[in-house]
Amino acid sequence: MELEITSKRENQLLRRTEVEFQAVHPGEATPNRDSLRTELAKSLSAKKEFVILDWVRSDFGRTRTVGYAKVYKSKDDVMRLERKPILVRMGLVAAEVRVKKEKKAAPVKVARKEEAKPAAPAKEEAKPAKKEEAPKKEEAPKKAEGGKPAEKGKEEKPADKAKKEEAKPAEKGEGKKAAAKGGK
Repeated sequence: MELEITSKRENQLLRRTEVEFQAVHPGEATPNRDSLRTELAKSLSAKKEFVILDWVRSDFGRTRTVGYAKVYKSKDDVMRLERKPILVRMGLVAAEVRVKKEKKAAPVKVARKEEAKPAAPAKEEAKPAKKEEAPKKEEAPKKAEGGKPAEKGKEEKPADKAKKEEAKPAEKGEGKKAAAKGGK
């Protein structure tokens, strides 16, 4: 990695040197902040803890990184002027672990016995209107014995069938004999 300082400005009011730089890193990944701070400290003959990187940007597909850094004269100036998140990022201050404060328990309310109220009547849900059904096709009437159609609503019971069978003459020959006997 080659580091080149593109501009350098002394800020006497804040007691620091402000630096814009360019790092060329062919065949390597984008350098991390720690390695950039080390290289800047070497080139400006300062301590690494006094070098604060403000921003660093790399162009997509290029091996060039540009950035802006501030180099302070003393650690007191760094601690006084820089924001706390920046100091934590640079490793100069330990990160605070925030612990959630325990909430005080709310006073427990005493439940009062209320008079029993009648329950509200349950509301019926509105049912969607049914579509009109097509009239059902009537089934063909069943044929009764003898080939005649059965009357609607009248179905023959097993007992009725037995009575009809008894009333029929068994055979033609027997029927004539029975008729002859009855006639004499």
